[in-house]
Amino acid sequence: MTIEDTLSIDAVLTAFDEYLRRVRGVSPEARRNYARYAQSFLSARFDKRPVDFSRVSVSDVVSFVTDATSRYRPPTVQLVTSVLRCLLRFARSEGLLAGRLDEAVPAVRRLPSLPRRLDSVEFADLVASLGSSSPRELRDRAMILLGARLGMRAGEIARLCLDDIDWRSGTITVQTRKTGRGAQLPLVFEVGEAIAAYLEHGRPRSEVRQVFVIHRQHPGAPIDRRTVGDAVRRALRNAGIDAPAHGANLLRHSLATDLLRHGTSLKEIADLFGHRSLGSTQIYAKVDVTALREAALPWPGALR
Repeated sequence: MTIEDTLSIDAVLTAFDEYLRRVRGVSPEARRNYARYAQSFLSARFDKRPVDFSRVSVSDVVSFVTDATSRYRPPTVQLVTSVLRCLLRFARSEGLLAGRLDEAVPAVRRLPSLPRRLDSVEFADLVASLGSSSPRELRDRAMILLGARLGMRAGEIARLCLDDIDWRSGTITVQTRKTGRGAQLPLVFEVGEAIAAYLEHGRPRSEVRQVFVIHRQHPGAPIDRRTVGDAVRRALRNAGIDAPAHGANLLRHSLATDLLRHGTSLKEIADLFGHRSLGSTQIYAKVDVTALREAALPWPGALR
């Protein structure tokens, strides 16, 4: 995309979004987060004036990150720094910035927190409690099983289309993951049975190609990721489970730790979840306390 000499913040954000989509392969949900913090930085530096990256200094970059540390939690600050580096690299790639100002973005280090999850009994109880006596229950059951059995994210479930399911070969194609790459997942029997039941007995008539649609206010309209989260919260409430979190990611975290406990390798979990690096998957090893105890050597002088 050609960028003019005189730039508004909106023009830069539009070009940046196209760069993220075309060059970096970033998913729509992630691009919205990138746009938010990129706009915050550009507005803080230029306000309503034209954007001129040659006027951005190291001090501007450091001050913006410093301000973020006082406003946001560490995970969000890490996201802010990632966005800022990416924005400055984009500007350099477009010829708007001569130096390597991205290297001036301070590194933010934090200890990874343990993923919030259900234990194996709660996880099994949640799945066993899923109803199928109404159209919405059929929809919620299918959506939750996609997260609980295949580790799909809420946005991936919401965007799943009828054409993405290959019943003959037994596969589900995820067109775009958080990393920007697609994936092909196995259509396990339990998940396939739930989707088929919803399509046959629960889904309202609709012209849209998305599998899951709204049932009440605008019947037949496609859902968004919030609908998936609402389904998880209803299921937890109906099962009487006091969970440490209530969103769709709870299903992914619970599945990962459950798979690890049953001997699935980190590489296999990373492939299923669409992680680019094992570093994103290794956090789940920290919660497998039983396996860690078995691997630990006896403490010298311990009571026997």
